Amino acid sequence: MTETPSLPPAVGLLLDRLWSNGHAGYVVGGSIRDALLGREPADWDLATDALPERTAELFPGSAYENRFGTVLVREADDTYEITTFRSDAEYADRRRPGRVEFGSRIEDDLSRRDFTVNAIAWGASGADADPGLVDPHSGRDDLAARRLRAVGEPAARFAEDALRIVRALRLAATLEFTIEPATLTAIRDAAPLVRHLSGERVAAELDKLLTARQPSIGLRLMAETGVLAVLWPELDAQRGIAQGKIAGEDLWHHTLRTVDAAPADRPVVRLAGLLHDIGKPPTMADGHFHGHDAVGAELATALLGRLRTPRAVTDRVVHLVRQHMFLYDASWGDTGVRRFIRRVGRHGLDELFALREADNVGSGVAPDAHGLGELRRRVEAELAADVALERRDLAVDGDDLIRELGIAPGPRLGRIIDELLERVVAEPALNDAATLLMLAAAMSADDR
Repeated sequence: MTETPSLPPAVGLLLDRLWSNGHAGYVVGGSIRDALLGREPADWDLATDALPERTAELFPGSAYENRFGTVLVREADDTYEITTFRSDAEYADRRRPGRVEFGSRIEDDLSRRDFTVNAIAWGASGADADPGLVDPHSGRDDLAARRLRAVGEPAARFAEDALRIVRALRLAATLEFTIEPATLTAIRDAAPLVRHLSGERVAAELDKLLTARQPSIGLRLMAETGVLAVLWPELDAQRGIAQGKIAGEDLWHHTLRTVDAAPADRPVVRLAGLLHDIGKPPTMADGHFHGHDAVGAELATALLGRLRTPRAVTDRVVHLVRQHMFLYDASWGDTGVRRFIRRVGRHGLDELFALREADNVGSGVAPDAHGLGELRRRVEAELAADVALERRDLAVDGDDLIRELGIAPGPRLGRIIDELLERVVAEPALNDAATLLMLAAAMSADDR
């Protein structure tokens, strides 16, 4: 673990300007933590004794839009947050301070932070001081031990802001740290407080958690501390349900294995892995889970709605949950493969295959088990043949049928187009304009 962080040139310029104008300037929080660990920081946050108005004056073109002392500064095509030293008070809603008091000492600012590894700063109190680390809570010792420990009294930290509970579990996964006993006990005691959190704040932590090498570290801690039961009781209901796949493991273990096996760089697939069997507990009967894919799609929609997940992401995740129970048989004809592609949709195939591979691993079998590899190859062959699988692939469209056959716009026209597509999926050679117009004319006559 390095003692002197390597700063981007832009961050050095920001610090120099603060120092040369008589102000303290420090790199703080997760950025210095990651730099000391040799990780690439996602962003760089700075703290200063300059009041927000003064910071804005020092950096023309900056923006100061909140009452928490943070000024957004543009430098070298990136945006950085420079926040005035502060001490928060009166967290009345368990989410944000009711008032903020600005301070003049970096030590006071660090004492209000969540965990010791986030309460380290590097910088100087001004141009005449030598830059160095400020670590009043022994955060470097905890970094070396790969340990999360709350600053000061853990219960007080979590009572101030319940998001710190979820953040601790997320950091345990993304950093692969343990949580020291007193902090972990306080998390268990304070777990009910997470019900006060907004869906957006929880979703932001979940998104970060799912980027971990093993998200199961944080998810398992969520279950063990009671946080899972408060945030997502639908998932907590999986605990203790026999799965019959890996000896000694239940449905929750299967979900954890599936999430870990999903590609870390595919967040939609990982989220679908977390939710793919959410419909099993309410459909369990006689050791079976009939219709759990359809029920799971409904439950996933509701859960993602609580998280305020963007509609585009929700639609993809719910589609994967609904489709994940497909059963392939080698006896399928080419028509069956084409109908499978049509049902799933071209753009959903790769994600669905990735989910099924993770699901297979979560079930203790090879990723391409149950004919998945063969189905993949057959799907690729059909796609390479450029066969018609969607309305837009047909050699005619609604305008052609209206103009050539006089069919009026409306539901009847839509039914005829869908029937044409079904015929072409079964027999691709039919996909030429003249043939389709003849077929459509016959369908139109029969429909009268």
